[in-house]
Amino acid sequence: MTPNDSTITYRIYIFALLIFLFAIGIIVKLTNIQWVHGEHYRKLAKQNTIKTFVVTANKGSIYSSDGSLLAISIPEYTIAFNGTIPSDKNFNEKVDSLSTSLSKLFGKSKSHYYSLLTKAKQSKRRYVVIQNKVIYSNYVLVKKMPLFNLGSYKSGLIADLHTIRAYPLGNIAQRTVGYTSIDNKGNTISVGIEGSYDNYLNRKDGRILKQKIAQGEYKPIRDENEVEPIDGYDVISTIDVYIQDIAHHALLDALKKFDAEHGCVIVMESKTGYVKAIANLGKGTDRKYYEQLNYAIREKGEPGSTFKLVDMIALLEDKKVDTTKVYDRKGGLITYFGKDVVDSHRDGIQKVTLAQGFEMSSNTVMVQAVYENYKNNPKQFIDRINAMGLNKTLGLTLKGEGIPIIPQPNTNKWNGLSLPWMAFGYGVEVTPMQTLTLYNAIANNGEMVKPQFVSEIKEWNKTIKKFDKQVINSKICSEETIKKLKAILKNVVKIGTAKSIYSKDFSMAGKTGTAQGNYAVNGGADKHYISSFVGFFPVEHPKYTCIVVVHKPSTVNGNYYGADVAGPVFKKIAQKIFTDSPTTLDIKDLNKKIAKQENQYNEYSLKAQNDNNRVPNVKGMPGMDAIALLENMGLKIKLKGNGVGKVKRQSLNPGNPLIKQDVIELELN
Repeated sequence: MTPNDSTITYRIYIFALLIFLFAIGIIVKLTNIQWVHGEHYRKLAKQNTIKTFVVTANKGSIYSSDGSLLAISIPEYTIAFNGTIPSDKNFNEKVDSLSTSLSKLFGKSKSHYYSLLTKAKQSKRRYVVIQNKVIYSNYVLVKKMPLFNLGSYKSGLIADLHTIRAYPLGNIAQRTVGYTSIDNKGNTISVGIEGSYDNYLNRKDGRILKQKIAQGEYKPIRDENEVEPIDGYDVISTIDVYIQDIAHHALLDALKKFDAEHGCVIVMESKTGYVKAIANLGKGTDRKYYEQLNYAIREKGEPGSTFKLVDMIALLEDKKVDTTKVYDRKGGLITYFGKDVVDSHRDGIQKVTLAQGFEMSSNTVMVQAVYENYKNNPKQFIDRINAMGLNKTLGLTLKGEGIPIIPQPNTNKWNGLSLPWMAFGYGVEVTPMQTLTLYNAIANNGEMVKPQFVSEIKEWNKTIKKFDKQVINSKICSEETIKKLKAILKNVVKIGTAKSIYSKDFSMAGKTGTAQGNYAVNGGADKHYISSFVGFFPVEHPKYTCIVVVHKPSTVNGNYYGADVAGPVFKKIAQKIFTDSPTTLDIKDLNKKIAKQENQYNEYSLKAQNDNNRVPNVKGMPGMDAIALLENMGLKIKLKGNGVGKVKRQSLNPGNPLIKQDVIELELN
């Protein structure tokens, strides 16, 4: 062997040794990773590729008292495809028929879906969206399509579930039905029934594991959830859709007619305090009216003449005067501490009884009566107000109730003008709901009940909780006083300030109010009016109590008084609720059998007794009947239309197998 050969051989050994040592190092490193740090790296890899996602539980639905859907959660799916999952054989055999099925269901061409699926398969893409916003019933159809019917592990089908909140009746009672949302600062905003009863509507979210596949996209690891969500309870509101629709449109018409800024209407069931309708409309920048704020429970202000009912209760209950006591209007102008109290109409009869002064809404009469009898002991007058509970909130379940302001003697807010000004509704602040509750107590023979917006919490047909009548004050005044006040309030409509809305066909009782707002700002340049009417009907056996408040009606024609602006709204609501043909003093006989209704009931009963495993044909049925039938069969409802018509179209074909919890879309005419 030559020296050169010896050198080469030596170098080969050295190189081989280095390779051997390098291999040993790799083995040691791999062993270290596997056995020493393996668990750490496995957890890290899993954290980076597998995550737990929340599966949001469906919120419970909100219903009106007559069974109409006011709010409902509807499941939606994003349908996607993983091109790496299906075998070449399965894909090639099924892709053509799958494309045809997708085209029929979602509307795009067969070639569109064929190209989308083929490219995903060829490029081995793990997440290609086929269709967004897929309802549950269509998702069920997708799972039955060629290829996809093999299951996600063999077909590559990916279905991501989302839920959306739908409001079938649109902006009807929108602020009262309410919502929950997150603002840009991450704060939860809770409004109306939905916000206040969120703990019932939302119960428990589920969990699902998803694996990262590419570019921030994740797909479910398995079809089943790790933790199944528990859907929320249903909330049955006190709102009656028929009465709500009447109130909404009566208010809207008045706001448009008088070019007013905003207004509200509340209709309450007198005996129970259940709120049957509540409309809040304000003018937007486009001069159209929307449900922007819940003025009815939030907005407090000086009530004006509707507060004079408090005067009458105090004067009669404290035995200060009787309704026959005569007062001199003094030309409709009197002065206290250098400030004038003026009647809206200064001429006419000057010497009137207390009852007549109330009926004609004379400020001078009511102020004289209150001031003369309580000036030496204003605390007695205020104690009477406090005893009725008017100095505190009603404790409504809906958030945002305005806090009333009733000046109290011996405080820094009390002065010489406080007592006379309170007598005609100034210097005090209350909400429309608080005023309504007072008048409702008179309608309810002295029993003041708490306004309520929800009557029941249910889980399907099982009652979880009931909200019965809640009494705030069992007797705000005596039977004798009640009797006198009902007669006077009836005369306000018959011969007093609201005589323009009088009807010989049915009886109404109430009080007009016309308050001035901001009249001292900018030297009076910002003076505006707040027109109101509050009352009940029928007088003999009150069924409903209602308040109408309209802010800033146009003063161009001088028709800004409560009797001119708010009174007609009250009459329109009362007349439509009272009877379709107002020729009797009785509320409609709800027990009277009507042939048309009997036929509809028989039709409903027949369908309900049919095979419960098949989707029934509900076309032509009244919407509420169809909803009740289908929900009892375990289906979930999505409505299109006005909510009170008949079924024009149904998304699930009659006779198809019925799958519990499927969503069926009903289009109403």
